Amino acid sequence: MPEIELDVRYLDPPEPMERAIDALDRLKPEDTLRMLIHREPHPLYQMLRESGYTYKVEQQPDYTYVILIRLRPPPAG
Repeated sequence: MPEIELDVRYLDPPEPMERAIDALDRLKPEDTLRMLIHREPHPLYQMLRESGYTYKVEQQPDYTYVILIRLRPPPAG
């Protein structure tokens, strides 16, 4: 499954959110967006939950947050 990397570390708001939304608009069902950011983007988490995405967050030793984002699969049946 293809992975798209989006590095928005140290960009001033609202640019990280704007770039994330642009990348999500191009995300295909089989893709994963790997976003790197220097702080937790809580407004993004809310938008992802409301818009049908799943995400996993990992904090790295250098305090970078790695957020893996995918489209939520449709319900079975």
